Amino acid sequence: MKIKNWGRNLVFKPDQIIYPKTEQEIIQLVKKAGAANKKIRVIGTGHSWTPLVTTDDILVSMNNYQGIIEVDSISQTALVKAGTKLKLLGELLFKERLAMENLGDIDEQSIAGAISTGTHGTGIIFGTISTQIIEMSFINGKGEKITCSPKNNPAIFRAAQISLGALGIITEIRLRLVPAYNLKYEMRKGNLEETLNKLNIYKTENRNFEFYWFPHTMAVQLKFLNQVEEHPRNVGFAKTFNDVVVENGIFGLLSRISRAFPAFAPRISKICGAAISNNIFVNHSHLIFATKRLVKFYEMEYNIPAENFEAVIKEMVFSINANKYRVHFPVECRFVRGDDITISPANGRDSAYIAIHMYKGMEYERYFQAMEKIFRKYGGRPHYGKMNYFGKKDFEAAYPGWGEFMGIRQEMDPGGVFLNPYLRSILV
Repeated sequence: MKIKNWGRNLVFKPDQIIYPKTEQEIIQLVKKAGAANKKIRVIGTGHSWTPLVTTDDILVSMNNYQGIIEVDSISQTALVKAGTKLKLLGELLFKERLAMENLGDIDEQSIAGAISTGTHGTGIIFGTISTQIIEMSFINGKGEKITCSPKNNPAIFRAAQISLGALGIITEIRLRLVPAYNLKYEMRKGNLEETLNKLNIYKTENRNFEFYWFPHTMAVQLKFLNQVEEHPRNVGFAKTFNDVVVENGIFGLLSRISRAFPAFAPRISKICGAAISNNIFVNHSHLIFATKRLVKFYEMEYNIPAENFEAVIKEMVFSINANKYRVHFPVECRFVRGDDITISPANGRDSAYIAIHMYKGMEYERYFQAMEKIFRKYGGRPHYGKMNYFGKKDFEAAYPGWGEFMGIRQEMDPGGVFLNPYLRSILV
């Protein structure tokens, strides 16, 4: 059976696909694979563009290993199975009147897949999703169950918070939670120059802030999220129409035109920028963060030091205009608090994340390589699940903890059970 990722840029055929239901099954699987010199990769929902999970050997899906194991409403924590999809997790936590403090804009991933690649949302007081973990367990390459936390095996814990699936198969994750809350989601049309001038105000005066800049224009779509006591509103037909018809249906049609006639891409970007509307939605947090993504695309995303953000954007504007790149997808800009996770892109620095996209089937490499050159100039570190051109030496130079992580990986998986060709090229 051939496996395709969401972006359809990766296709591979594993020798077998296994769907474990218990932790003991996972332990036995790892031990048997190690004894037979077989390799294992674990797949979540396939939302990565990099070949992290590609394998022609054993592919493990955690789709049958989902749910909450226990909830402590007093300490506001929950122990969850690692295969639990974020969408389901949000619903289960809401029933307990709890919620995750922050999320990204897609909820299709498994919780283990999201943390393993450093998935993040936006908001300068929030770190990546991995910073919400207070304890986790995984089965290492020797078939041992390792449980770690900031107090128990702290070095292993920091490495496991973002691990690329290279330390073992994550089975349980204990999350720090908050009481369930509602968010007011306000979308407004803005101007890039004005947005840069007011950036600090937007970041500090809103719980969550991000914006999308449309290339070849000065138009931006501003998104503000703030906690409110209001009841849900505009979340029925209005929200569905905006997500499905406007942001996916109409944009999908324009994208197909852009692919058929690439020279029209700048013009289409201008049409999209001019059509930005103002909307307000209020809903429960786990339902507000997520946005439907039906239009397929290729994506590159880089973390850069927050203080370099404005310089990077200005160089991107100049490069796109000067080279007339045929791109109509907006540039997404988000902001994240720094952390101490061993190979986190946000390690040691408050960060900005800049994501670029190209519609599936359109030529993207010249554009992506040019933007990556700018990101790297300003200390950029790639998102592990998004396209990039980093090799082992690049990772070692950009990530202070890369050597430490490689040592812990060797300790946890000396036989390389969890290494596929891509991981071997950057970790060994």
